[in-house]
Amino acid sequence: MTVFIRFFIMSLLAVNFLAAVLRTETIPAASFSPVTYNIVIDAGHGGVDGGAVSLSGVQESHINLSVALKLEDTLALFGIAPQMLRREDISLHSSDADTIREKKRSDLHNRTAMIDQIQDPILISIHQNTFPQPQYHGAQVFYAATPLSQEIGQRAQQDLSCHLDPSNQRQAKKIPETIYLLNHISCPAILVECGFLSNPAEEKLLLRDDYQRKIAATLAGTILTFFTPITTLQETLS
Repeated sequence: MTVFIRFFIMSLLAVNFLAAVLRTETIPAASFSPVTYNIVIDAGHGGVDGGAVSLSGVQESHINLSVALKLEDTLALFGIAPQMLRREDISLHSSDADTIREKKRSDLHNRTAMIDQIQDPILISIHQNTFPQPQYHGAQVFYAATPLSQEIGQRAQQDLSCHLDPSNQRQAKKIPETIYLLNHISCPAILVECGFLSNPAEEKLLLRDDYQRKIAATLAGTILTFFTPITTLQETLS
């Protein structure tokens, strides 16, 4: 099977899955009219900062990037061109950062500055969870203390639970003060912990290409429910 045919088939599957997401009535969309915005996708960690490590030794940053790129691909099927903070396994730190600690701090500061430079952004930050005990599972969404963030986070949480793991009873939560990025931006923003790398069954799912596409399609459905994007592929290519 050629790469093109495989991509075409996976794209059709993503569209079909996304259509199911959009048909599902979980919670009301928004009581306000859709607004325009630029979607910003942040693949958490990267480069020297690999984040958590899965049971089989895969770095969180690699999974984050894979899901983020699939979210970009899914939105592209609808003519939407999101802004990507990173497309490679790199840290976004400044050149004058020397130690790993300095690089991590610089990376977060630079991500914040990148978002601040984008017109009317909405941030979707992709991460993976971990915990010392292996029994915990399920996606967890956090939202920033900015306008619309809670509504988006609640919708994303219910969409992920409904379409990926109906047994997941988690509720969207306000982001802890210890998370730098979502506490230093002024735009609507959510952070999505897609699942637990410390849970053996869920780790296997999170490493699967088809499951990552389901996560991406679900988040794309959430985005399309709330907003009219400013930037389309046609505008990007013209």
